[in-house]
This record gives sequence, structure tokens and C-alpha cells, in this order.
Amino acid sequence: MAKKKKKIEEKKIEKKDIKKESNKEKKDKKENIFVRFRIFCNGVKSEFQKIHWPSRYDLIKYSLATIIFVIILSLFFYAITAIFELIVKTLV
Repeated sequence: MAKKKKKIEEKKIEKKDIKKESNKEKKDKKENIFVRFRIFCNGVKSEFQKIHWPSRYDLIKYSLATIIFVIILSLFFYAITAIFELIVKTLV
């Protein structure tokens, strides 16, 4: 039993060493800046293909909802400011 456990542990250690060596090789082997830029651009292109763009109707709907929400909140804060202004004027 002890021999089997040692062999299993040795295999695990060997696997870790192999992974470390492959990572070191990748770090040591730096690619040309133009190659890295091309890889980056390909990644950006693939991510853009995954984007779900809203339809024109959805865009208009969300824009109107945002504008209405901003107007309501601005009126709300204006009312609170006016109320506090009246309170301060009556106290002073």
C-alpha cells in the first residue's frame, strides 16, 4: 500500500513539473508585437460576433423610458429643494 501511494504521489509531482515547464516555455517564447496584436484583433472580432444588439424598437423603447425616468427624478429633486427652501425661509 505504501509503495502504491508513493508511486501515485510521484506521478502527481511529475505532472505538476510538466505543467510548470510548459508554462515557463510559453513565457520564454514571446511572440512578435504584430502577431500579438493580430491575435488580440481576432479575439475582439470573435467577441463582437457574440454581442446581441437590440432592435430599433427596443432601442427607442429603452431610450424613452430613460428620458422619462430622468425627467421624473429631476422634478422630484426640484420639489424637495423647493420644500426645503420654504422651510428655511420660514425659520429665518
